[in-house]
Amino acid sequence: MDRITVTLAPEAERVRMLAAGREGEILRAVLGPAAAAHPRAAATLLEGLALWHQRTLSVVLCADDSDDGSAMGLYDALGCGTRALHYEVGVALRGPRPRRSRGGLGDFRDLRQLSLLPGVFR
Repeated sequence: MDRITVTLAPEAERVRMLAAGREGEILRAVLGPAAAAHPRAAATLLEGLALWHQRTLSVVLCADDSDDGSAMGLYDALGCGTRALHYEVGVALRGPRPRRSRGGLGDFRDLRQLSLLPGVFR
């Protein structure tokens, strides 16, 4: 069964999410800040997406030197991604952040590139 790759990019004021499968993009979203969300919100969202599509998720969590991603509860104190029944999290180091656009959901090219990195999943 084909996996869906979900790339999450937590930032101070928002979390960008891009989900793609073999058939192309299936979801693009801009969510509120992770620090303001319920501690189980990210895990519940990922479980729901996996159940909706009846496929396992490969999640790429974009990390940098800030702690925007730690509020999501998707990696441990050593920086290793968590593993659950419906998804597996890999951590990728993020480069410079893209400039924000004025309209729509913005540019997701950087997330597409990070989801293609080899070695994110062991």
